[in-house]
Amino acid sequence: MRRVMIIGAGGIGSYLASFLDRIGIYDITVFDNDTLEPKNLTYQNYDKEDVGLLKVNNLSAKLSSVRPEPYLVLVAKQMLQYDLVVCCADNLAVRRLLYRQGLNNDAKFHWLDLRSQGRNGALISYKIDTSLVDSMLSGPDGSFSCQGTEWDGSPEDINCMHIAIAGMATQWIQRWWQDKENVADKMVINI
Repeated sequence: MRRVMIIGAGGIGSYLASFLDRIGIYDITVFDNDTLEPKNLTYQNYDKEDVGLLKVNNLSAKLSSVRPEPYLVLVAKQMLQYDLVVCCADNLAVRRLLYRQGLNNDAKFHWLDLRSQGRNGALISYKIDTSLVDSMLSGPDGSFSCQGTEWDGSPEDINCMHIAIAGMATQWIQRWWQDKENVADKMVINI
């Protein structure tokens, strides 16, 4: 089995776990200590009966290849046992931890950083040009919503870029296992 760690079970992570589970060749561990709130239902891959429960436990109950870890990722040692680590977290602190593990051939493990905010999304891999790292890690340390800062919570203004990024990542992961040298170092979408 191909061991994948997903950090974050929100907008991107909940869809990515579902997409990878459907393929049936991945052993997926999802780390997140967050519980599902009613406001999450409009853009995360959960149902009304899941509200109030841990997101990772919901995913594990629905997806046979998902093992839940209801914890934060705080140290790199937590990531070392996986073939691929995928960051879907909504803050820069965990991303910085990921990037500190190295790039390209110097990476201690292989990783992806998936981002979505409103109408924009990005997939960044451990293969990224080192000159771009500082710009990828700048900004506030706080949480970001897949819906962007201007979202007022209404269903009319829902953005679905997080689903597009989860789909792109699924394709990237499939391709990566076939040919690790022939995958993009980054992909950006702006709609």
